[in-house]
Amino acid sequence: MAEPPASEPSGREVRDRLSLWDRRPQPAAPLSDRQTDSVLELKAAAENLPVPAELPIEDLCSLTSQSLTVTLTAAVPESTEDVLLKGFAILGMEDERIETAQQFFSWFAQVQTQMDQDEGAKYRQMRDYLSGFQEQCDAILNDVNSALQHLESLQKQYLFVSTKTGTLHEACEQLLKEQSELVDLAENIQQKLSYFNELENINTKLNSPTLSVNSEGFIPMLAKLDDCIAYISSHPNFKDYPVYLIKFKQCLSKAMHLIKTYTVNTLQNLTSQLMKRDPSAVPNSDNAFTLFYVKFRAAAPKVRTLIEQVEQRSEKMPEYQQVLNEIHQCYLDQRELLLGPSIASTVTELTSQNNRDHCALVRSGCAFMVHVCQDEHQLYNEFFTKPTPKLDELLEKLCLSLYDVLRPMIIHVIHLETLSELCGILKNEMLEDHVQNNAEQLGAFAAGVKQMLEDVQERLVYRTHIYIQTDITGYKPAPGDLAYPDKLEMMEQIAQSLKEEQKKLPSEASFSDVRLEDPESCSLVKSGSAESLNPRHQTTISPADLHGMWYPTVRRTLVCLSKLYRCIDRAVFQGLSQEALSACIHSLLGAADSISKNKTQVDGQLFLIKHLLILREQIAPFHTDFTIKEISLDLKKTRDAAFKILNPKTVSRFFRLNSNNALIQFLLEGTPEIREHYIDSKKDVDRHLKSACEQFIQQQTKQFIEQLEEFMTKVAALKTMATQGGPKYSLSQQPWAQPAKINDLVSSTYKTIKTKLPSTLRSMSLYLSNKDTELILFKPVRNNIQQMFQKLHTLLKEEFSNEDLQIIACPSMEQVNLLLSMSK
Repeated sequence: MAEPPASEPSGREVRDRLSLWDRRPQPAAPLSDRQTDSVLELKAAAENLPVPAELPIEDLCSLTSQSLTVTLTAAVPESTEDVLLKGFAILGMEDERIETAQQFFSWFAQVQTQMDQDEGAKYRQMRDYLSGFQEQCDAILNDVNSALQHLESLQKQYLFVSTKTGTLHEACEQLLKEQSELVDLAENIQQKLSYFNELENINTKLNSPTLSVNSEGFIPMLAKLDDCIAYISSHPNFKDYPVYLIKFKQCLSKAMHLIKTYTVNTLQNLTSQLMKRDPSAVPNSDNAFTLFYVKFRAAAPKVRTLIEQVEQRSEKMPEYQQVLNEIHQCYLDQRELLLGPSIASTVTELTSQNNRDHCALVRSGCAFMVHVCQDEHQLYNEFFTKPTPKLDELLEKLCLSLYDVLRPMIIHVIHLETLSELCGILKNEMLEDHVQNNAEQLGAFAAGVKQMLEDVQERLVYRTHIYIQTDITGYKPAPGDLAYPDKLEMMEQIAQSLKEEQKKLPSEASFSDVRLEDPESCSLVKSGSAESLNPRHQTTISPADLHGMWYPTVRRTLVCLSKLYRCIDRAVFQGLSQEALSACIHSLLGAADSISKNKTQVDGQLFLIKHLLILREQIAPFHTDFTIKEISLDLKKTRDAAFKILNPKTVSRFFRLNSNNALIQFLLEGTPEIREHYIDSKKDVDRHLKSACEQFIQQQTKQFIEQLEEFMTKVAALKTMATQGGPKYSLSQQPWAQPAKINDLVSSTYKTIKTKLPSTLRSMSLYLSNKDTELILFKPVRNNIQQMFQKLHTLLKEEFSNEDLQIIACPSMEQVNLLLSMSK
């Protein structure tokens, strides 16, 4: 076996050198932690090397299971000899044989050397491979350095070129900017000049003989003219500003003149055509709509477009507003020229048809004017889009023709019924129904109706004053008006006879369904307030409750108030109602006095109470305050100061120059005072009713127990004398207080009550005809009688013995109550 070359170290030397690399404490080649980890990983990987395939099977048995990590995929040799032969063949020693130990050691050294070479061949190959890579990397690095040098040169050249290019670009941008500014300036100048250049074009169009306001180019030319005027007006700093503005204004004046001339001629031609159709007289109401409205409606589209253009520009320029006002005036003049005679003839025709029926005349005349106002507004909207107050002025003038005809008739109406109905027509039908539903179109009509309503109300108030003075205050009652209670008894007998007849006819309606009211009762309910003037349902027949049986002044007062309530203002109604109620109360007081003189005092009192109850009941539905304020001048201080200054002692103080001057004191102390006081008619009715009831109660009480009251008064006087130090008394020893005389007194009083009480109750039932009212009115009388007998019983028990009480025989309280119970 050949020896390895001397230049290469042996395997042992290599292993020895390698062992010195990490020998401590002075390693020949100290390794870092990362390198140490790499070596340990290689060591761990080398421990698991696969078993050589040529290893004999016998030797495989001596290996541990841990070393057999590789699966043996080769075929198992037949014998150890085959394995050895194959190994020698690999070493090139097929023909050699090992017979001695020396040969074996030579072979073994050769094998070991071969193994060391085979083991280091991989690393040397890797070293050569890496050296080749290192050479390539060095070459690449040289190439990269060269490339970087070239790139650096290119970068310097690029920066130079880029700087030059940027400078050129900036110069180009500046030039483009200047070019754009110049172009914008030129366009701006051209735009500004375009407004000035339009002057010639507009002048040419306006001066053209073929120009028409209805042509397609007129409205755009008008818009351009407006733009030019607006632009020049907003730039007063331009050269020749005043000259061009005046020229454009002149062009605008020409255009406005063309529009106005065309519109005015159109309207005037329409009017002349309509007037020629009927030159002899004004058209009647049948063809008025055709003549006055259809023709104008047909001609409206011809001028509406031009008028809309003028209206749209009227707020911007005064020239347009002036032309629009002139067109309005022309239109309204033509309408007035057509409608004035027609309305006058129509009103005259209505007046002749309803000469005696004022209400029908007012209703038909107002309805006619409502249609005229609505038609005029609709026709105006066909021509114009913006409203004008001149239209309402025209309509007010047209409505005034109706007012001029109706007012002389109104101021001569004397009947309150007619005047109140006229108020209802004007206030309810016209103002509330028509005007409120169409206030915009009927504003002018509302002004005329309000003026007419004020005249009617003024006439109504005036006639009401006269009516109150003549028919209420100055009423002279006829004998039949004061025939109480005869007329009530007569009506009661008639009612009773009718009731008996109804009982005989069971198939007919019952007597409760028979109406005894006169036609005036129905009219009173209809013309009164929203509630009926007699809201209490009549469940029983009572002549006193019939409307026709009321005293005439009461009936007239309530009818008058019912007609005034919804016709005049609340404040005026309060004043008139106070005056009417005061006059009515005064007439009732006079009538009650007359009845008391002619009949009995009870009849007069019950008559007054009943009619005051009717007044209070009937004025309740009027939801108003019956209070008025009166202002009076109190001259008491003036009178006292005048007496003081006329005193001779004050003459010497006239010329004193201090505060004690008599003239100054007169001026300061003698100033009259203004006093305010309120008059409430409703409270006045209640006050008189209360007074009448109190008088009736006192009179009836006196009628029944007057003798007992005189007796008790004497007893009270006797006791008063005794308490004031007079002599002691014994009532039984008084001549006027003997038991027999007291018996006569008691018997007379009891007899008076028993005989006169039914008559009183009969009268109350006849006049009041209401059980509740009768009970309320008679209750104080009954209480007074009961209290008087109660006092008498107490006095008799204190002053008289039992024997005297038997002689006196005073009725017990049970007997008195039983006697009075017939009133319940």
